[in-house]
Amino acid sequence: MSANSETAPPRRRWLAFLPLAVFAVVAALLFVRLYAGDPAKLPSALIGQSAPPLTLAGLDGAAGLTDADLRHGHVSVINVFGSWCEPCHHEHPVLMALAADDALKQKGVVLYGVAQKDSSGNVRRFLGADGDPYAKVGFDSDGRAGIDWGVYGVPETFIVRGDGTIAYKVVGPLTAETLESEVKPQIFKAMESPRS
Repeated sequence: MSANSETAPPRRRWLAFLPLAVFAVVAALLFVRLYAGDPAKLPSALIGQSAPPLTLAGLDGAAGLTDADLRHGHVSVINVFGSWCEPCHHEHPVLMALAADDALKQKGVVLYGVAQKDSSGNVRRFLGADGDPYAKVGFDSDGRAGIDWGVYGVPETFIVRGDGTIAYKVVGPLTAETLESEVKPQIFKAMESPRS
């Protein structure tokens, strides 16, 4: 009995530290994952899939955004924004430059806007003050289309092939650099795709 009593306390001490050791390992894994990768490159399950259906009301009685707009045979760029979104205001000049790009216009590329959880008055003021780069604006008042499209938060931009297939997604605000290095090359790639 004396031998058992001598070995029992060290085992119990080791077991007492087990939860702490497990916690430290889990905390270290979570910390490493927190800083792993670029959050702007979140994967989308919709890449290569047909775009979810859209039937969104337009601004002030104008034609809204529908499925037919995304299946007209030319590449579409869908920008999900909100007048209440500060990064959307920062990316707006980049969208104006994209909409004014003559080379893309000649290829039939169209920029559409989806105002998420916004009011027509606020969107009208936003686009009136900063310019309107969109061929059409659709209102996603309840956020349902954003859920269907896998929107994490605004702004997000989708490149859609002429057959309605989502080719690419950018999470976060576009910059002049990402427009040239990432978005335009992906637009041209979507044009070359046999599916568009």
